[in-house]
Amino acid sequence: MQTMLINLVAILLLFSKLIFAGINNLHTYDNIRSHDIFFEILQPEDLEYTYRLKPAKDFGGTFTDDTFKQRSRNLLVFAEPREACTALENPHELSGNIALIERGECTFVRKTIMAEEAGAIGAIITDTRSNFNEDVFIEMVHDNTSRNTNIPAGYLLGRNGRMIISTLDRYGLDRAIIKLPINLTFTPPELINYPPWTME
Repeated sequence: MQTMLINLVAILLLFSKLIFAGINNLHTYDNIRSHDIFFEILQPEDLEYTYRLKPAKDFGGTFTDDTFKQRSRNLLVFAEPREACTALENPHELSGNIALIERGECTFVRKTIMAEEAGAIGAIITDTRSNFNEDVFIEMVHDNTSRNTNIPAGYLLGRNGRMIISTLDRYGLDRAIIKLPINLTFTPPELINYPPWTME
């Protein structure tokens, strides 16, 4: 009888812990994992929403270090060439900023290294091909070479990447003003300002 009572108390404690965690940790909602990163676009106005990144699994730094936390805003700048498989041609624009890179042609590690060599402090990689994995977060893993990078990289949902890039292209812009990371730990999912096109 005493053993049953102890087991019941343990189960109740575990259950209450899970409930408490669900209230206080965003990663319990919507299949969001605790290490996912969020950012907001502040300009241009058409893109002023909250976006989710899936950080690289086993290479690079983190978007939560002081490099990002101490800033109220960052610039998200196109890599040129956009697939970033060769030395980037716009290091002056990328230096101290975050590179926006399109997926394809080479590994995620190589793209991030190219961004770092151009002076970027982070890389956001996305797949812009219409109807190709646009609703899937790709797992960015190391390419099993001896190369590595110190800056963080994150994967942006393809649908979001396509809309961001097409909007910037439409306005003739090569960058967006963003805040990264943002803390949504205590924000209920229904209050997050996700882009309307992800709700379709």
